[in-house]
Amino acid sequence: MPATKEARKEGEKETKREVDERVLNDLEDENRLLRETVGHLKNEVDRFKMPALLIAELSELTMRDGKQMAIIRVPNGNKFLVDVSIDAKRLAPSTSVIVEQKNLTIIDAITETARGAVDQFVIIDKPKVPWSHIGGLKEQINEIQEVVELPLKKPELFRKIGITPPKGILLYGPPGTGKTLLAKAVAASTDSTFIEIVGSELVQKFIGEGAKLVKDIFELARDHAPAIVFIDEVDALAAKRIDLGTSGEREVQRTFMQLLAEIDGFNNLGNVKIIGATNRRDILDPAILRPGRLDRLIEVPVPDKDGLREIYRIHTTRMTIEKKTNTERLLSLMKGFSGAEVRAVCTEAGYFAIRGNRTMVKESDLFAAVEKVRHYEEEDHIEDLGMYG
Repeated sequence: MPATKEARKEGEKETKREVDERVLNDLEDENRLLRETVGHLKNEVDRFKMPALLIAELSELTMRDGKQMAIIRVPNGNKFLVDVSIDAKRLAPSTSVIVEQKNLTIIDAITETARGAVDQFVIIDKPKVPWSHIGGLKEQINEIQEVVELPLKKPELFRKIGITPPKGILLYGPPGTGKTLLAKAVAASTDSTFIEIVGSELVQKFIGEGAKLVKDIFELARDHAPAIVFIDEVDALAAKRIDLGTSGEREVQRTFMQLLAEIDGFNNLGNVKIIGATNRRDILDPAILRPGRLDRLIEVPVPDKDGLREIYRIHTTRMTIEKKTNTERLLSLMKGFSGAEVRAVCTEAGYFAIRGNRTMVKESDLFAAVEKVRHYEEEDHIEDLGMYG
């Protein structure tokens, strides 16, 4: 009996010890979890207390009292003389650097320069538009091939003759006549990198930023040569210079002058060609139209009847159209349409067929589409008259 009681007591002690150990383990786990949570929260608090770092551009390196210093330019245009806490070999003019704001010390360099800013404004592409997809522009295609395609494909021919090929062309004409399409087609035919920018995006808020953006774009083009830089709506940047005296107008002129210097300056463009496009050739500054910059001025007009027929054929190649369609009458109704409007007619005709639950486009669909597109054009014309007189 006594042995049994002792055994029972020993069992109870073992059970209590196991419970205590389990409770202790749970408490230790909970304590570890709390320590991790506190540590994480402390790191978060320290991160929030940390001042923001400044991105600046290095203007030049200099020495002061035997100490390495640097002159940086912040985004608002101000310049500061600051300490350098990294190896000066990693730094070069125009390098983007990270600056600690409190002590104004360079703590790191961004290996990529301001190319990140360029990526926001340019479209880099390898177009796949063949010449066969462009209708009614045979003369324009021949001129572009002579000025842009031939120098890129056969540069030795120009060296033998002893002439320098033109650097760029200007495509001008009404909207929707195929200016962008021509630029993409020549890029595809030469297997060139196509860099597309809009003139208005080159105008920046702070002094010098627009000019630097232009410089970076052309450096990017040289790195990706052979390349074609297509500047759409070039009149937004290259309009005739007038003496208004406003800071905004002066900044536009600075950016424009940088563009002129890049096209015809000390840095050779090499296998980089410039194509400008505009609807308003009449307001362009003569400086960009002179020989040596945009050498060839190529008008891209509204297509004639033969051009309309060719454009219509291109856009209807994959469409199922009623065989008895009177194409000649349809083309006469589309007189004065641009290539974009012909494409809109084909698209609208397809929608009429879809609404009729058909897979074939009827003649009536095409005629109704012409009326619809022409109605939109007339409405726009009336609005323009009311707005601009």
